[in-house]
Amino acid sequence: MDRYEIRLSGSGGQGLILAGKILAEAAAIYDGLNAVQTQSYGPEARGGASKAEVVISDGDIDYPKAVELDLLLSLTQESCNKYSGDLKEGSILIVDSEAVKDLPQGDYRIYSLPISEIALHKVGKAVVTNIVALGILTTICGVISAEAVRKAILARVPKGTEELNMRAFNEGCQRAAELLSG
Repeated sequence: MDRYEIRLSGSGGQGLILAGKILAEAAAIYDGLNAVQTQSYGPEARGGASKAEVVISDGDIDYPKAVELDLLLSLTQESCNKYSGDLKEGSILIVDSEAVKDLPQGDYRIYSLPISEIALHKVGKAVVTNIVALGILTTICGVISAEAVRKAILARVPKGTEELNMRAFNEGCQRAAELLSG
């Protein structure tokens, strides 16, 4: 793997910055890869545009920003519209089917799952939508091991929420595996 670029996008308050940090730490600390994570969000922390980028490589990373995306996660229609043009040929687009109804056309694979609904109704709390998304992303892209992401989640989430976050991650992994096999 020369360079793998991931962008997590949505709106502020969805936990995408934390998800980006978890992915980068999973890759670098637990899977022994090189990784860099960057982030940006609008001045209105909740509700404004938000994105986190993770660049992963087994070699040196000479530029820290994502330019040609291998994977885009979009939790809002606005973020999908804004960033889907950065997907390179043969890449992956994962969207929350509850929020993204107008899917873009392009030479990439689209995976549409009700991510926020899974968090709310299967796991029990909407606040773990980002962790459900991490499970889906980890299973679909296969670049970072699920075990590494689990370790990074446990190291990053607030104390007392570990079990909830593990349920969310495992549910995301399971739903993505079902989608891929079926």
